[in-house]
Amino acid sequence: MRHVIRRILFYICAVWVAITLDFFIPRLAPGDPVAAIVGKMSLKGYVSPEMKQTLAATFGLDTHDPLWVQYFKYLGNLFHGNLGNSIQYFPTPVAQIIGQDIWWSIMLGGVAVILGFIIGCFLGIIVAWKRGSAVDAVLSPAMNFLSAIPYFWLALLSLYLFSYLLNWFPLSGGYDSANIDPGWTFDFISSVIQHAFLPALTLVVASLAGWMLTMRNSMITTLSEDYVLMAKAKGLSDRRVMFWYAARNAVLPNITGFAIAIGAIVGGQLLTEMVFSYPGIGYALLQAVNQQDYAMLQSIFLIITLAVLGANFLADMLYVFLDPRVRQERSA
Repeated sequence: MRHVIRRILFYICAVWVAITLDFFIPRLAPGDPVAAIVGKMSLKGYVSPEMKQTLAATFGLDTHDPLWVQYFKYLGNLFHGNLGNSIQYFPTPVAQIIGQDIWWSIMLGGVAVILGFIIGCFLGIIVAWKRGSAVDAVLSPAMNFLSAIPYFWLALLSLYLFSYLLNWFPLSGGYDSANIDPGWTFDFISSVIQHAFLPALTLVVASLAGWMLTMRNSMITTLSEDYVLMAKAKGLSDRRVMFWYAARNAVLPNITGFAIAIGAIVGGQLLTEMVFSYPGIGYALLQAVNQQDYAMLQSIFLIITLAVLGANFLADMLYVFLDPRVRQERSA
């Protein structure tokens, strides 16, 4: 219990530091987003100094207040669930825009990460158990070659081959918005799956090598441990030794990577979403950077930070469950 409390306190401090950096870094960057808005509005008519001040206050960019005053105003709004208004989509609230985009990224990235992790770890277990065999001789070099391919290049290649040449999948979008209305209907769900299949497949194939090679190397080391040799000497079945004794401990290094990958899902797969014109939080982040949309940037970074910290906290707890040695160290 003391370990859990210590970890919770640590993550609370980490969240506070992340929120603080999230506030100050955009404001220390060059450029003035309010001036950019005023420049656009000036094309349609005169913008008075009072209007400029109102815009700055609306977006939480009142430069007449010291930074520490703006910081505490930001914290107050944050605790009340007010993420502010988007500059590029004014006057739409940031929470509404993120709420629309984030589920596309979670759906795409979540499926890809989970499938890549499961398939990659399973292949790593099999290849390590049959090391030196034909399976190991073929899969290991193939995965090493695959890991060297940038995933955005793989996305471009798959888009050109399967969408442009073969016309098996749509070229862009999250669903057929021209003919189908969003809703829990068969047509909408099938359209979403059809549009997401190729981006998800690209992400799975691109991540497969890392999961498999990490699991293989860890599994080979674990197979030489005394408790695995003892399990074999006791006459236990190969399946039980392979999965329950060896794989259970060999998967621990991948658990941390899986937690980080799950947390990063919220941030979207930026390049994949750009290549496939797939609606998601990653593309929204790119637009926010280009438009100097402080409220959008802060909110997206905050959500990514909370997701990564939450995933790492769960991985911490999972370590305690999977590895008895960790429990003994915690109780010592």
